[in-house]
Amino acid sequence: MGAACCVMRNEGPFRNGCLCCRKQRALGCSGSCRDKKDCKVVFSQEELRKRLTPLQYHVTQEKGTESAFEGEYTHHKAQGIYKCVVCGTPLFKSETKFDSNSGWPSFYDVISPNAITFTDDFSYGMHRIETSCSQCGAHLGHIFDDGPRPTGKRYCTNSASLSFKPLDKNNAGESSGDTHPAQTGKAEL
Repeated sequence: MGAACCVMRNEGPFRNGCLCCRKQRALGCSGSCRDKKDCKVVFSQEELRKRLTPLQYHVTQEKGTESAFEGEYTHHKAQGIYKCVVCGTPLFKSETKFDSNSGWPSFYDVISPNAITFTDDFSYGMHRIETSCSQCGAHLGHIFDDGPRPTGKRYCTNSASLSFKPLDKNNAGESSGDTHPAQTGKAEL
């Protein structure tokens, strides 16, 4: 995940994000689809600012990072599907979630190999692999090679980049409402 300075603050000089995030925006670094021609779902920045919370926007569109151990889904145990908060693309099943003690929700596998896009990230003087939603380009977090079996991967993901669809108790094993929001023209928050 990003450095702690990238946590959205709402007071003083941090009202529009921290200095490093403002620098990234000025250089054109963004997690949004406005700079990615291969995204299948595109939303205007105005629409995203209206629909998303300031933290969700900061994380998904400005490659920010929420504070460790404070995200809504860090200690979440319910059964269901974790989806992209921007476009509703299914990303992770709850049974692949594990406690990595990193402070962010961690998963060892994705629902579909095509759900996430991987990009080299050389920010903060290190090399990491950024994970983004393959449908809308929203920044999710980073992937590391220190996860459990069977994959050995740890998808370290910001809670602010996720929404959750609980398991439908009427159809055990299925998540309710699996219609993709891009098909209905509505993204789920």
